[in-house]
Amino acid sequence: MTDVSTAGGRTPSRAVEQALVDAAERVLVRDGPGGLTVRAVATEAGVAPMGVYNRFGNKDGLVAAVLARGFEGLRAATAAAEEADPVDRLISCGRGYRRFALANPQYYAAMFGAGVALAAPTEELAERATAAFSALVDRVRYGMDKGVLHAGDPVETAQLIWSSVHGAVSLELGGMAQVADPGESYERLLRMLLAGLR
Repeated sequence: MTDVSTAGGRTPSRAVEQALVDAAERVLVRDGPGGLTVRAVATEAGVAPMGVYNRFGNKDGLVAAVLARGFEGLRAATAAAEEADPVDRLISCGRGYRRFALANPQYYAAMFGAGVALAAPTEELAERATAAFSALVDRVRYGMDKGVLHAGDPVETAQLIWSSVHGAVSLELGGMAQVADPGESYERLLRMLLAGLR
């Protein structure tokens, strides 16, 4: 049970929210997107279901907070690529993307809609998802500025890369990869993408 009490007996609202998101994250990882219910999260956090509604309004608000955390993790995994060589930086970014997905398969699936249906993303979720994509855009722009990638719209080029790596990772996570070594195949995909964009 999550202990979020303070010395004065009152629990700061932010601490309760964090505890609930922590609990939701555990439920998501353990039970998958389908297990992410208000009751399950409240039980995991050791609070009444009304505590979830009081902090997040409804299930969508809670789920959006969890997914926002996931996109922040994805952003951190790809933004860690800071090599001086533009190609190495993009390869490292792609590797970070796959590592995140393989280390967090339930999270990754939920982030891209598997088993989760939100009426509309919250502002925080939209910002975090945009920031994750922007990390790739920044590395593409760096490659263009250095003359390694063909000059063009860095957003469009990043979208092409993201579509490709997301497809490869999703196939791998779904057990649909048709190659003996998905990791080696993914490395070839990254090299092929960058060769085509040079």
